[in-house]
Amino acid sequence: MFLHSRSALLPILLTLTLSSASPQSSAGSENSRIEAQLSLGPETYTASGIFPTSLFLSYWNEPTQTVSQVQPVVTDLVFNTTYPLDLTSPDKIPNDTSTKDNYPATTLEGEEADKLYESVLADVQSIIAGSEEGDSRSNCTKCTDAMVSAGSLTKQAPRLIPKLLVNLCNDYEFGSTDDCLRYSQNSNGPYYAQVLAYADLSGSDGQFLCHQFLGVSKCEKPPLPKFDASEFWSKPKPSNVVLPESKGTNRIKVLHISNLHLDPRYATGSEANCTSGTCCRNDNPVEALQAGFQPSVSAPRFGYFSCDTPWSLAAAAVQAIPVLTGTDAAEDGADVFNMTIFTGDIVSHGPLYQESQEYVMYTEAAVYDLWKRTLNPSSPMYAAIGNHDSYASDFDSPNTLPGEVKEQFTWNYEHLSSLWRHNDWIDDKAAQQAKAHYGGYSIQHAKNLKIITLNTDLWYKTNVFAYINSSKSDNFGFLRFLASELQEAEDCGSRVYIVGHVLSGWDGTNALPGPTDAFYQIVDRYSQTIAAIFWGHSHEDQHLVYYSQNGTEISVENAQNVAWIAPSLTPSQDMNSGFRMYEVDADTWEILDAHTWYSNVSTYSDLDGQLENGPIYEYEYNTREAYGAAIDWPENASLNATWWHRVTEQMELDNGELVQLYNAHQGKKSIRTPNCTSTECVQAKICYIRSGSTPLALENCIPDFGSVQ
Repeated sequence: MFLHSRSALLPILLTLTLSSASPQSSAGSENSRIEAQLSLGPETYTASGIFPTSLFLSYWNEPTQTVSQVQPVVTDLVFNTTYPLDLTSPDKIPNDTSTKDNYPATTLEGEEADKLYESVLADVQSIIAGSEEGDSRSNCTKCTDAMVSAGSLTKQAPRLIPKLLVNLCNDYEFGSTDDCLRYSQNSNGPYYAQVLAYADLSGSDGQFLCHQFLGVSKCEKPPLPKFDASEFWSKPKPSNVVLPESKGTNRIKVLHISNLHLDPRYATGSEANCTSGTCCRNDNPVEALQAGFQPSVSAPRFGYFSCDTPWSLAAAAVQAIPVLTGTDAAEDGADVFNMTIFTGDIVSHGPLYQESQEYVMYTEAAVYDLWKRTLNPSSPMYAAIGNHDSYASDFDSPNTLPGEVKEQFTWNYEHLSSLWRHNDWIDDKAAQQAKAHYGGYSIQHAKNLKIITLNTDLWYKTNVFAYINSSKSDNFGFLRFLASELQEAEDCGSRVYIVGHVLSGWDGTNALPGPTDAFYQIVDRYSQTIAAIFWGHSHEDQHLVYYSQNGTEISVENAQNVAWIAPSLTPSQDMNSGFRMYEVDADTWEILDAHTWYSNVSTYSDLDGQLENGPIYEYEYNTREAYGAAIDWPENASLNATWWHRVTEQMELDNGELVQLYNAHQGKKSIRTPNCTSTECVQAKICYIRSGSTPLALENCIPDFGSVQ
């Protein structure tokens, strides 16, 4: 039986809750900010020490207790169904042993299948050992040949592929025992069986798979797919276009949040400093299930560096954001967010056997409903799918696969588009687009601004389905969709925001080269139409500059577009929690300035012994002030690609001081952020900012300095 909150008058109680928590002033602190053109709230905000009960109508447990995390009762407004407590209870972590049926068609079963399995296993072992006389095959050739052999099994008895892959992984130590479990029946094994069935294993697909997933193969990365502009546009780029000039007199507020990673199974007091898996859960480490276990670091009530976001921290964020951005007291629609951009990852990082389609839908339904009522009651949120916002995480398959498997992820596109439509953030046309384009859609936000969201998990390196037909630069067709929508906007004289999750560039460790090379050239062609690009995924505060001529000439004259990568709300992976708000010119939709806030996770343990105060969110920095002090730039001019390139020029001149500041902001002032003082690190960071595609980063930049995690 669940508990009702003290009132169903959500708007009234939410207002009271927000006003009762204590905004605090920090005048004269090191985080002091310049006067914003748009009014902001106080520099710091202290959230409620007790969970604000008005955030949900009812709860499975007592919401004001602090021993355990709250468990709100979540009703899916699309299906009109209430999710059970067992789905998210931290005391009932599932260990899924069910059979997954995402397999290619089976033609052999029983004894015949077992005989084929033994034959393929022996063949692969022989290939790896190179036991045949005169066998001089390279490791790469051995890898691709072994895949071809495994492909013969998956085309006839695909249900035996997980067994084959787990055994080979363990026997040849391609990973730890835990790593090898990813290939099992109850993890990703069925999906690997699909890839082995449909990829060109003897060609570039096999080589690319070996290069990416088996470093011991020493396979070279395949060459970039040939880019054919005629596949994406038919009209030449207009010449002599005069871009609209921002005057800065008609400013609006745009919120950008990313990477919430809500963990409803977060267990206060559990192990917060585990060495693998998802920390702050009762089953990690396994010894935690034994009586008398004492964690090395007890999970604080409001979160920890190694853990995903508990409900208590999610509540603190929705309390703080309206107050700090100055949108909490807006009347008659004045000074509210014109829109919110969410660049993906609502769902936690939990292992696959602890997830399910129902678990993903629970998180989507709960969070989007909460944000609708607290952050965007009267303005739209434009959301992109994150790589964790699916089941299985990281994976999205092309709809060109044969049989039933081509529909295996459509449930998620339909659910998300229905939630967004229910909240009146998109219209019927956009909802239908999202169902047809892997969760991506376009919508005309204003007469002169179109929003195009993309599912960039389709170019994520960990998405094994992206290696099918990898010799094509757009094997999912989502980039042709982007180009088509950009052409329509150009014809109508509209500006465009592009919104996605996995970033197209930086250090080259996230996205595949082929599709990001194609994306870069699309951006080049439509640079005059694109007003801004927004990414997430990395959890870090970063930026990308895109140049003309596919980035072959890096100069201030060739700088064309900018991408803004948002800091994460989750502290997971040694980050502080943070978010950003833009001051935008409503006439040109250029970004005039940006403000970023953070919460110091290292203070959360101190909050456990009291109930008066929750986490403090405070002003971190103003973009124009932090990076532009030495740049001669008009006060009302946008922070465009030219400005950002000049920032990188300043980084080359000041002995690393500006890069070190940028590095600190990357981790949201986390105490765990390493310094960036070496010559190599400084050079690398500058190169990353100038690398809007994976090929540019891999060809030009020093590796291994991309992340501060």
